[in-house]
Amino acid sequence: MDLMNLELARARQRVGRAKLDLERAENLLDEECGVAVNLALCCRIRSAQRRVVEARQRLTKIDPIKAN
Repeated sequence: MDLMNLELARARQRVGRAKLDLERAENLLDEECGVAVNLALCCRIRSAQRRVVEARQRLTKIDPIKAN
């Protein structure tokens, strides 16, 4: 059972980190940085969104009941 709790904690941490990275990138996008920087940020945002979805899926696979 301890291994399950450890895996759940890791999965929750991945979700949290991915959400934080997404939030930071979105905040940077609000600043006036120029077209090239905005394009790079859009790419970073899409990547972060994908990581959030993947992290949530992993969390759900580990324990669907506790994931919610």
